[in-house]
Amino acid sequence: MSYEADRHRGHPVDRSTATSGDIVRILLAIILPPLGVFLQVGLGLQFWLNILLTLFGYVPGIIHAVWIILRR
Repeated sequence: MSYEADRHRGHPVDRSTATSGDIVRILLAIILPPLGVFLQVGLGLQFWLNILLTLFGYVPGIIHAVWIILRR
């Protein structure tokens, strides 16, 4: 099964290296954490949770965004 098929089914994919897309999303997540999460998972629970974390503090939003990007 391909990476994209697994990703859309919500299954974690075993990757040992970050892709160029991951690097772009991580850089965007440092600048604007909800944008990085949105690009990774769309308008779901994790996106709204990241908005709350970013409102409570910029650093928790960044940590959550990077975690979401590297986890998937």
